[in-house]
Amino acid sequence: FHDLRHTHATILLKRGVHPKIVQERLGHSSIQITLDTYSHVLPGLQEAALLTLGGSILGKNDTSTD
Repeated sequence: FHDLRHTHATILLKRGVHPKIVQERLGHSSIQITLDTYSHVLPGLQEAALLTLGGSILGKNDTSTD
């Protein structure tokens, strides 16, 4: 059961579901527990945030780096 739960959370986070939603689905008492447990799943989070911000500043809807 634990592995299925972990897989569920990992898939959701990798697909871009907000961590608060994952927290609620898992029943964690705080978002900090979810983020501490699954932060390794989101290594590109800083880069994605930077690309989103850069796209907003430059007026681009496409934040890809090609």
